[in-house]
Amino acid sequence: MCAINPDLARRSIKEHAAHIEANILKLVPNADGMEDQVIDAMQYALAAGGKRLRPFLVMTTSALFAVDQGYASRVAAAVECVHTYSLIHDDLPSMDDDDMRRGQPSVHKKFDEATAILAGDGLLTLAFEIMADVKTHIDPKIRCELMSSLAMAIGARGMVGGQMIDLKAEKQSLNQNEITRMQHMKTGALIVFSCEAGAILANVDGNRREALRGYAQNVGLAFQIIDDLLDVEGNSEDIGKTTGKDIEAGKATLRSLMGPKRAREYAEGLIEQAANCLQIFDKKADVLRSLAAFVLDRAH
Repeated sequence: MCAINPDLARRSIKEHAAHIEANILKLVPNADGMEDQVIDAMQYALAAGGKRLRPFLVMTTSALFAVDQGYASRVAAAVECVHTYSLIHDDLPSMDDDDMRRGQPSVHKKFDEATAILAGDGLLTLAFEIMADVKTHIDPKIRCELMSSLAMAIGARGMVGGQMIDLKAEKQSLNQNEITRMQHMKTGALIVFSCEAGAILANVDGNRREALRGYAQNVGLAFQIIDDLLDVEGNSEDIGKTTGKDIEAGKATLRSLMGPKRAREYAEGLIEQAANCLQIFDKKADVLRSLAAFVLDRAH
C-alpha cells in the first residue's frame, strides 16, 4: 500500500474544481439562434461536476515549470471539454448505454440522442478552438504541439481506438497485455497528455518530461483498475453512474482477469511506481505524489 497521504491532493482538487469549472463555462459560445439546444447541452454536461482530475493535472504539472497560469487554465479547460465529450458519447445507447452520469441524467436522457452526439462534437471542436487561440500561448509552435499531442492522445491510436477495442472485447476474451494496451489507450492517453501539457507549455523536453509521462502511464492504468473495482464494489449514488454494467456487458478488465484482490495489489504497485517517477522533481511534486495515492484511495 502506498504510504503517501492522499489528503493533500484531495484538498487541492477541491480548491481547484470551482475555478476550473468557471473558466470552462466562460469559453462555451453563446447561442445566437436555433442552435441554442446544443449549447445548452454542452453547458449542462460541463457544469455537472466531477473530480476535474485531468485539468487538475494540467494545472499542477504547469506549476512545476512556473508556466503562466492563464495559459495553463486554457489548456485545462480544453482537456475537460475533451473528457466531457468522451463521457457524453460513452453514455450513448450504441456505446455503454448509461442513463446517469455524474449523479444526473446523461445528456441523451436530458435532451435526446441527436443533441447528445452534437454536444459531444461541439465540445471536442471547442477544445481545439481554445488551443489554437493566441491566448493559450504566444508561441504558435507550442500551440501546434499541444494540438498535435492532444489529437494523437484522443484519436484512433488513443482514446477512440481504445473505446473500439473495449466494445469488441465484449464478444471475445483478451489477455493481460491486450487489456493493458486497451486501458492505456482508452483512459491513459488523455491522462498522459494532461501531465505532459505543463512541459509542452514550458517548452521542456528530456528527463523531466519523460518522468511526467512515466508517472501518468502508471497513474492512468491504476485509475482504470480502481474504476473497474468500483463498478463492482461501489454504489451508484457515490459513483454518479450505474454500477455493475461491466459485468453485465461481459467487459474485459484487469479486475475480471486477476480477481479483485490481485487487481488492487497491482494498482498499488503502479501507484508506487508513479511516485518513484517523480524523484527528479523532489518536493515540488508532492501534490502529484499525493494525487497518485488519491487515485488508489478514492471511493468514486
